Amino acid sequence: MPAEQTLFDHADETRATATPRFLIVEADGGSRGNPGHAGYGALVRDPESGAILVEKAAYIGKASNNVAEYSGLVAGLELANELDPTCRILVKMDSKLVVEQMEGRWKIKHADMQALARKARAVLDPRRVKYQWIPREINKDADRLSNEAMDAGMAGTPWVPRALPQAPAGSTAEVAESEPVRMPSGRLHHVELWVSDLPAATASLGWLLLQLGFTAKETWADGASYVGADGLYLVIEAGPDVTGELHERRRPGLNHLAFRAGSPVEVDLLARRATSHGWTPLFADAYPHAGGPQSYAAYLENAAGFEVELVADWDGPAQTT
Repeated sequence: MPAEQTLFDHADETRATATPRFLIVEADGGSRGNPGHAGYGALVRDPESGAILVEKAAYIGKASNNVAEYSGLVAGLELANELDPTCRILVKMDSKLVVEQMEGRWKIKHADMQALARKARAVLDPRRVKYQWIPREINKDADRLSNEAMDAGMAGTPWVPRALPQAPAGSTAEVAESEPVRMPSGRLHHVELWVSDLPAATASLGWLLLQLGFTAKETWADGASYVGADGLYLVIEAGPDVTGELHERRRPGLNHLAFRAGSPVEVDLLARRATSHGWTPLFADAYPHAGGPQSYAAYLENAAGFEVELVADWDGPAQTT
């Protein structure tokens, strides 16, 4: 019997039917001011591959942090139920309050949270749901979504979901037996950046890569790697061979890295969020056309001296007749 099934065993249930699908829900919520501008994020993850199947974020106006977290829980349960109405769910959240209250160990005193708890239990049979508390740093995807929702709401723009990787068609065996696709020569394979302070680099540059759709690939004592949707990967590495403290972009060598970052609205939002993650705007007086009138981009520099350019998909200034 798969280990995850033991989470949901009930003596009064029979096993005459096939084992229901198992899904993981991760949810979070936040409030800037508590109460203040609030939003939530929720996603459904495949427990075997770790892939995110669907995700959602929403701004909910002025609310408390607890109400935002409960709103994220409701949204996550609804997403899982839409994927498979017969599934069993393990909810993972970094809110000890929500987890303990939904497991019935703590009493729910606040009227708003009582209503949201009832709504969560009404989405599907509560016996099909278990809850697990996880540290905040492990709940980073749901946290990212809730912050995106708050950023969008405070900017007066709708939240824009990112494109999730699509599972290949056919069975695993069919994929394994298919002919490999040969990439043309000359494509950039990977970029390796040496840094003097790895924790600071991953907190700024690593954070930015995750926002741009990269996924964490590997971590080791002196480094970490991130892979993009097209297979390009970027390595951030420290260690005893690194000399000097700061990168100087104006010296011969690498000046900056440029990434496609979506629409102009998405570039605006990401550039604003980046200032809370170790990045300082460059050429602010010429934003967003510091690269020229036909370019829409944000230029940022972190404390280690690395510069990035966030390039928007933009057709240029509107033509007047």
